[in-house]
Amino acid sequence: MPTLAEYIEKDTPIDEVGEFLDSLDHATRLAETQTLNRSQQRRLYDAAAQSQPLELAHFVPSDRADQTEVIHYGRNTLPLPSGLKRFEKRFCRPTDSSEQLFGYNEGATRKLIGPGYFVMHSTKDKPEWAKRGSLVVDYFQVPSSSVVSDWPKVVPNHKGLQVLVYHKTRDFMRGVSQHVSIGAAYKVEKPLGHYFILCRSDSQ
Repeated sequence: MPTLAEYIEKDTPIDEVGEFLDSLDHATRLAETQTLNRSQQRRLYDAAAQSQPLELAHFVPSDRADQTEVIHYGRNTLPLPSGLKRFEKRFCRPTDSSEQLFGYNEGATRKLIGPGYFVMHSTKDKPEWAKRGSLVVDYFQVPSSSVVSDWPKVVPNHKGLQVLVYHKTRDFMRGVSQHVSIGAAYKVEKPLGHYFILCRSDSQ
């Protein structure tokens, strides 16, 4: 059976890539997403421009209660040791019924750098942003109300070492499959040339 990397290298249409990923069990699907290098993630992000626009329910399914954690397992393309490329983006729905999600980054560097809180929202009102992805992980904003009870304290991204990673950053998201998405990082309006792939936990 071809691998995800092989599908990408062959410039397979994004709907076929999605069908392949949807056919896998969670463990295999997650393992496939963890193999992609920077070039492959960039090509996947470019291919995903043809996918259906993502909705917030991709990140927190509609049957999940407010302030309930949903984990997406990620791998980024930063110049780091392999173990530090892996991380989790954890999401929840706020209690005010607004069209947004709250979240933060969990991983080996979180206690040193900080949680990197963000607000996810639609890009539909900003045409230039919408070209990059239908949803944005916006580090210019942090949750304005309560989050999951055992999450770390909410702090703005201009404080502490977070300023080196998250401050003035936005990640634009495109869909790949029912569980998988791909993001591109921007500092203000400048593309950073780094990407990350996310795979939602199969139990969520």
